[in-house]
Amino acid sequence: MRLLLRFMGFLFAAGTIVFLVGVAAAAGLIWHFSKDLPDYSQLQDYEPPVMTRVHASDGSLLGEYSKERRLYLPIQAVPKLVINAFLAAEDKNFYEHGGIDYSGMARAALLYAQNFGSNKRPQGASTITQQVAKNFLLTNEVSFTRKIKEALLAMRIERAYSKDKILELYLNEIYLGLGAYGIAAASLVYFDKSVNELTVAEAAYLAALPKAPSTLHPVKNHDRAIERRNYVIDRLLENGWIKQADADKARKDPLIVTNRANGAHTFAGEYFAEEVRRDLFERYGEKKLYEGGLSVRTTLDPKLQVMARKTMANGLVTYDEAQGWRGAMSKLDISGDWGVKLADVKSLADIAPWRMAVVLESNDQSARIGFQPGRELGGAVSKERQTGLIALDGVKWAKAAAGPARGKTPTAVSQVLSPGDVIYADPLIGKDGKPVDGQYRLRQLPEVSGAMVAMDPWTGRVLAMVGGFSFDQSQFNRATQAYRQPGSSFKPIVYSSALDNGYTPSTVVVDAPIEIDQGQGSGVWRPENYSKEKYYGPQTLRNALRLSLNTVTVRLAQDIGMPLIGEYAKRFGVYDELPNYLSYALGAGETTVMRMVTAYSMFDNGGRRVKPTLIDRIQDRYGHTIYKHDQRECRGCDAPGGWKNQPEPQLVDRREQVLDSMTAYQITSMLEGVVQAGTAAPAFSGFGRPMAGKTGTTNDQKDAWFVGFSPDLVIGVYMGYDKPRNLGRTATGGHLAAPIARSFMNLALADKPAAQFRIPAGIKLVRVDSKTGMRAGPGDTGKTILEAFKPGTAPPDNYSVIGVADADGRQPQAPPDADRSLFRPGTGGLY
Repeated sequence: MRLLLRFMGFLFAAGTIVFLVGVAAAAGLIWHFSKDLPDYSQLQDYEPPVMTRVHASDGSLLGEYSKERRLYLPIQAVPKLVINAFLAAEDKNFYEHGGIDYSGMARAALLYAQNFGSNKRPQGASTITQQVAKNFLLTNEVSFTRKIKEALLAMRIERAYSKDKILELYLNEIYLGLGAYGIAAASLVYFDKSVNELTVAEAAYLAALPKAPSTLHPVKNHDRAIERRNYVIDRLLENGWIKQADADKARKDPLIVTNRANGAHTFAGEYFAEEVRRDLFERYGEKKLYEGGLSVRTTLDPKLQVMARKTMANGLVTYDEAQGWRGAMSKLDISGDWGVKLADVKSLADIAPWRMAVVLESNDQSARIGFQPGRELGGAVSKERQTGLIALDGVKWAKAAAGPARGKTPTAVSQVLSPGDVIYADPLIGKDGKPVDGQYRLRQLPEVSGAMVAMDPWTGRVLAMVGGFSFDQSQFNRATQAYRQPGSSFKPIVYSSALDNGYTPSTVVVDAPIEIDQGQGSGVWRPENYSKEKYYGPQTLRNALRLSLNTVTVRLAQDIGMPLIGEYAKRFGVYDELPNYLSYALGAGETTVMRMVTAYSMFDNGGRRVKPTLIDRIQDRYGHTIYKHDQRECRGCDAPGGWKNQPEPQLVDRREQVLDSMTAYQITSMLEGVVQAGTAAPAFSGFGRPMAGKTGTTNDQKDAWFVGFSPDLVIGVYMGYDKPRNLGRTATGGHLAAPIARSFMNLALADKPAAQFRIPAGIKLVRVDSKTGMRAGPGDTGKTILEAFKPGTAPPDNYSVIGVADADGRQPQAPPDADRSLFRPGTGGLY
């Protein structure tokens, strides 16, 4: 008995020593691994990379920019179903353990022992807290060292943070495949839904992904993805988090993924979205753009944008088709499966309803075409093959652009198309305005390009912008990056400079040949009107602008001086510095559509400075406004206590007055004449609304412009080749650009009541003879108009123009009874 007691005592002592040694060893290990543990307190201030989202003015999504597609979602905004799905898949005891699930660790250890030496990756037993420790603070190294550090960090994190905070970090950080980080982004990427809209099956699939998103691809690994999803559904049912009926339905649901695009999400908004992206990059840099979680509200009106894209594209295509058919884009071997071969040909994704196709067979009556098949989410070419017919009606426009048959209308489809031709086609529209079933029209990508900008003149908000025919074809934005000569569309800047400095719309300037000695051996410059040999003699400024007379503009520029015109051009933002050459008064300098539209906005709004903007407001990831375009002060908008019959709020506009408001109205009235009876009149015939504007055509017809405005909308259109070349003998701004602007304005103003241009206080409307500018008498039966005059100015009662110069080269003098204010010293009134 004594021996037994002694042995038991020995065992106890030995056990105690072993226990103490074990405790000491464990403590030593903990101390050893704790020395180099990362600082977990950084989780408190963690700001994950979050995507920047750009929205149109109506709130619709325009674009997303990120390195990691992530939207940070507070735990309070995560539905219970989604939380339970992730707990069922990853850590059902999350709300019970202290960071480590010992039963899970035992299972993993047993499995490791069974698979020892098999080269299989050890199964993890990490809790959600341990995954947070690994994802935020450690690496993906497979080792016991990392697991120990992970466990130690998990316990410390559990003591420092609430369970909800830990779960919030996890659900926003995890990678879930297809470039999506966090549940909010994954919900959009996979199903194009918010997390609140997810079904049981969809939530279960997302919860299945953290283990291995690449091996659970919904298309490439469809069966395995379904199996894992159903496993999560079973765990939800087992834990009592869903009902049996819900589980049965969820298991039967097909796994259908709606892939969400990375680019612009508003049709035809690609150029606009890219311009906003560049703006954000310049303001805040790359990191804040792609990781800062900015929320950007832009000025884009999606409806106007679609109208702008449609009318601009139609204008480019109409002009291009008139030049003739240049032939197929390429040739394709159509033997075997033509669909797979055609799928490898790069097609433009933003020119719907145009679709790429290959000609399968052709004869005199028609051609059978096969459309480019789409690709499935995994990248495989769809097995579906769609075909259609192009009849003679679909190729009638396709006159040969070169060769012996140039200009001849095709009499057979086979003259235009042959098997293997890669082309574009869209549905053929019948006489009733509806698509003809199964028939298509041949299309051709236009060589000519152009741009359009629509702007709110009162705020500078860009409502629509088209930078070319296809962003997918060329990302060069011709609205903001293409510097082209505006031609005569610059003349209103010259005329407004004159009107702001003593001239009136009735001032008379002679239209006659003129020679300018350019000095320094540069020779003599002889500017001509567009009509070359035709000159009209003395003309009022109104008529000179209406008819776009170059010699009048040059004489006017001579009289007021190019430095003054340069100052106004700078004020309007058309040019930063305008050289003092008279040719620049005719629009020889280079500028952009955006700059020209901004300048005309100042005519429209009464002369207030306008700063163009594509962005209304920018908020940071916390919802704080960090930029706002509208800087006007609103007095009374923040009145405390609500409405108490106080005076209505007042907007205080402190923007600079760059042009006298009465001058702005005078030039607007003159530009109305251009639209009603001038170079833009044919395009706007029957328009039926107040509209002002100016056409522009450069030398050799390389650029065609129209910039104009209604009382509340400004439009600018430019057309030309990217490598400037002649557009054609009759290619003018009035023939090419103005009709596009007219089409857009028809659509944009269709549901708006007609409004008149605002007449500023102080303006006098006096009836004058439309040809001479003289005051009309009571019994005057000639053609008269109401002309706008500022206080202190008036039309002459009578005077006559006697010529340009006498035989000795002397200028004519003002008649003694003429209004002397109209005649500049030394010029006799003809300049």
